[in-house]
Amino acid sequence: MVQRIGGFRRGTRNKLRKSIRNKGKLRLTRYFQELKIGEKVLLQADSAFQKGMYFPRYHGKPGIVQDKRGRCYCIKIADGGKEKMLIIHPVHLRKL
Repeated sequence: MVQRIGGFRRGTRNKLRKSIRNKGKLRLTRYFQELKIGEKVLLQADSAFQKGMYFPRYHGKPGIVQDKRGRCYCIKIADGGKEKMLIIHPVHLRKL
C-alpha cells in the first residue's frame, strides 16, 4: 500500500480559506469571548491561529460547551453515531 504523506492540514486548501473581507489580524472580540456551559456553538476555524485548532473534518459542525480548560473550551459534538469531546480555543468558535 502507498502511504499518504502529509500532516494535520493536508487537503484543506479550500476548507480553511478565509474570505477576502476577513483576511488580516485576528478579531480580539472572538479571541477573548466568554462562553457559558451548555451554550451552542459552531466550529469555524480561523486558519491564521493554529493553537487550539480542531481536526479539519469537524469544520462547520455544531456543538455544545461542556467545560472550560485554561483558555480553551471542551465542546461535545456528534460525529456519526458517536459523541466526541474536542478541546478548542474560542477563536475557532462562533455562538449560535
